[in-house]
Formats: sequence, C-alpha cells, structure tokens
Amino acid sequence: MGALPVFRWRLAPDGYATRRQLRARGLRPGGQDVAAQLERPRRRRPPLVAYLYRVDLAKPVRPMTPARWAALAAANRARRTCPECQRDAGYVIPAALGMCVTCAYPESSDSPRSA
Repeated sequence: MGALPVFRWRLAPDGYATRRQLRARGLRPGGQDVAAQLERPRRRRPPLVAYLYRVDLAKPVRPMTPARWAALAAANRARRTCPECQRDAGYVIPAALGMCVTCAYPESSDSPRSA
C-alpha cells in the first residue's frame, strides 16, 4: 500500500470515520486497512494522528452473545476482587495499590477520622 492521504483536523471528507465514530454508528472496520489519517498540529510536538476507515466498507458490530456477556461480567468481577482479602471491593482495584484501599492502608481504616 502506498502513502496514506493526510487530512487536516476536522477537514476529512465524508465517507471516512475513526474507530470511535464507526462504533457510534454501530459499525466496525471489519478487517479493512487504514484508508487515511487526520493530523492535528501541536506546538513544539509531533502532530496528533487519528486513523480513518471507509464507512462504505465497514461492517455491523457483532452482537453480544450470552457467553460474551458472562465473560465480560467475570472480567469485571475479577477487577473488583481484592487479591489479599478476596472480597468484592465494589470498585475497580487501583493498579498502583494492587489491593483494596482497606488492605493497603489498614491503620487508617481502624482509627476514626480526625478533624
């Protein structure tokens, strides 16, 4: 494939869309190659680049099956489960802590808050 057409930010012709724009329309790239790119210039830094796909070649988003819903629920449950105490924290465990806040800071949860 040759060089991609490059368009300035917000000046792409009709018929092209980013992945996010395709998804908003209920579409996906469907295996097609990148058709063009957008460039947004920035001062003293390289430009921001967004890849564009042809809307006429896009395919509909595949529907979620019961098995995919179950897998997604299991993945989200795993992200909320503390590896230390094995409890559902009720929120996604921060990667920086690696455990729920109660396990990461046990001394602060035992004492009442000071004013």
